[in-house]
Amino acid sequence: MRKLEVAAGATLALVLAFGAGPARSQSLDVPFEPQTLETQSLETPQPLDLSSVAEPRPFDASMLDVPRDDRRTMRAFPKNLGRNFVGVFSGQNLFPFAVGLGVTTLASAFDGHSETMLKGACNACGKTGATMGGSAIVPMVGALFVAGRFAPQGRFRSMSYDFAQALVVNGAYTGLLKKTVSRTRPDGSDTLSFPSGHTSTAFSLAGIATHHYGWKVGVPAYALASCIGLTRIEQDRHHLSDVLAGATLGFIVGRTV
Repeated sequence: MRKLEVAAGATLALVLAFGAGPARSQSLDVPFEPQTLETQSLETPQPLDLSSVAEPRPFDASMLDVPRDDRRTMRAFPKNLGRNFVGVFSGQNLFPFAVGLGVTTLASAFDGHSETMLKGACNACGKTGATMGGSAIVPMVGALFVAGRFAPQGRFRSMSYDFAQALVVNGAYTGLLKKTVSRTRPDGSDTLSFPSGHTSTAFSLAGIATHHYGWKVGVPAYALASCIGLTRIEQDRHHLSDVLAGATLGFIVGRTV
């Protein structure tokens, strides 16, 4: 009897346990609302109005020959002078300097006979060549520089600017060498014989003119510069080596500028 009670109690407990079952999990019944994608209607593109667009200019090959003047300004003048003063000692000038030094040294052996050898060699130039390479060159370059400031962009404007730069740089280095070397002139007037300032100025300007206008201007420009140098020897103002040294210095300055 006792066993039956125990069995009945156990059966009742199992029925209650399994009859209740696990607790239901409550799910969140959130209604799903699909998002509708609004489609934007594509408008029909309107044709471009090209009536206001300027027609392209035809290519002109001569435009490539016009030098840019963006660095040749009055404000940049002192800065460009500094560049040119330093640029004289650049590596590209080593070869012309070496050639000029060798020719000048060789010509110094003929300084005593240079006046006799070259007497009458440049009668066509006379005193005109000496004047053009001396006192008259400063106002001439100054006038060209002022005219170039009012001229449109082009070769003349650039050349006149470079003329002014070369005149200052060449004059400074020529004066420094004259004071440093202190060579007596052939006529004994002073000790400013080496190098020839007339020649160095003429050759520097000839080099710049050749750069901007080519050899059609360069040939007569260098011919005039050579005539000026010969005139200085003929007038007993310089030795042959003075003139060759001046030509070397002027060529280097003109090339640098």
